[in-house]
Parts: sequence; structure tokens; C-alpha cells
Amino acid sequence: MKTDSQPAPQRAAKNWIAVAGAEHARRGRDAAPTGFMQVCHGKRGPLQRVAPGDRVAYYAPALTMGGTDKLQRFVSIGVVQPGEPYGFDTGGGFTPFRRDVAYVAAQEAAIAPLLDVFDFVEDRSRWGYKFRFGLFEVTTADMRRIAVAMDAPLGALALA
Repeated sequence: MKTDSQPAPQRAAKNWIAVAGAEHARRGRDAAPTGFMQVCHGKRGPLQRVAPGDRVAYYAPALTMGGTDKLQRFVSIGVVQPGEPYGFDTGGGFTPFRRDVAYVAAQEAAIAPLLDVFDFVEDRSRWGYKFRFGLFEVTTADMRRIAVAMDAPLGALALA
């Protein structure tokens, strides 16, 4: 019986935009010793679509979750680390699921100047529609556009 000694090919890295209030996204970015991502009110399912090596950029429509204080900026960007989604007890009976992320140094960047060049914006008048999902996949070109706008190191994100 012939066996294949070649390892299974790894899937290409995917690119994700996650949505959260800036306070929450910054908390994940600044966590020590490793940053984390948490999406869709802590649900596990969406995080299972994300894999180690994938890139994620956080978009914050407002400063606070559900806030009316418009921010409309990308606030963090990084690479998902090895491991599966895990529950984290935040106290008060809430245990959301998270994934570890190595965030890179970057400047927050407004989304407005990018709306006319994003591949995922099909209708400029309805550009915010996809953000309602809390996590969605984008092209590598769009992730590179975000990284450049944030002045993030492209090499550290494997976008060079």
C-alpha cells in the first residue's frame, strides 16, 4: 500500500475585519502577555472560521459598544496565533470565546478615505452593511490597503 509522505498543504492565510467598539478592540490589542480577539458577543462559531496565520484588522464604528459617538476607524491589526478558540471568564457569569493575536504597532486610521478603493464595498451608499456581521473576510489587497493606511509593518503581517 502506497502512503503519501507529503504533509497536507496549508491553506493560504485569510484576511478578516472584526467589528467592536474602540474600547473593546484596544483592550484586546493591549492585553499582556498576548493580545486577543473576541467577536460577535463572545460567540465561538465565528472564531472557528479564523485560523492561525490569518490577519485581522479591527474596525470601530464608535468608541463604546453600541455607542452613538462615531469613530469609524481601524484601531488594530495583527496575525492570529496558534491555538483554538478558548473561553475566558471575565466575571459576572460571562465567559466569551477568544483567539490569541499578535498585534503590530500601527496608527489608527479613518475608513472614509478607503471606501472608494475597497474591493468589499459594492455600493458606496451602503458601505456599512457588511460590518453588521461582526466578522467578515476581505481580500489580501483590502488588508494591505488597511495596513498601509495604518502605517503598519507589512513584513510583520506577511503582506510585503
